[in-house]
Amino acid sequence: MGRTPRGETRKKVYEFVRRRLLDGLPPTVRDVQEAFGFRAVQSAREHLEALVEEGLLAKAAGQARGYSLPELAARDAAPTRLVPLLGRVQAGRLTSALEEPSGYLPIRSRRPEKELFALRVRGDSMNGAGILSDDIVVVRRQSNAENGEIVVALVDDEATIKRLHRRGSRLELRPDNPDFETIVPKPGELQLLGKVIEVHRYLDPPPLITAP
Repeated sequence: MGRTPRGETRKKVYEFVRRRLLDGLPPTVRDVQEAFGFRAVQSAREHLEALVEEGLLAKAAGQARGYSLPELAARDAAPTRLVPLLGRVQAGRLTSALEEPSGYLPIRSRRPEKELFALRVRGDSMNGAGILSDDIVVVRRQSNAENGEIVVALVDDEATIKRLHRRGSRLELRPDNPDFETIVPKPGELQLLGKVIEVHRYLDPPPLITAP
């Protein structure tokens, strides 16, 4: 078997580090070395330094776990918005759309509050995308989306969260779990409420504010 091209290995290193950072587990250089079986720690360091030079990662000097994602740093510098938690959305079989305002969730975002709302997820059809039951998704209000994007949609007045796909003129709502079936709305049944832009998971009850 031939050696993996260096560019492909670097892409995999980036995906590994990004996944660890999003999970709140920043890796060390040795973590990367062990994950990819590099013989020398210097090989892992060269990949990481190249990713920093390309702007895909940021590095705090003097810290073993000092790598970070530039987009997260920019988000953390954004102002806090109070986003309404409107109710729940089914990530599984369709269920009746519910609007049960239960408070406002503080979210760091540069987008205006009027463009955002949040929903609590019910069901497991999107667990392949890392969206689990009881997660809270932040949604940007919009009436269209690109192929493959995760959306919140109404199908005949029932709400669901799925991945949008186009097959010619036909729209499909696909799950990220093989145990669930694709939803194929009839013409005129589908209304896009928005695109999922963030997923939040809380071990304790979310920090809801009763009034903006």
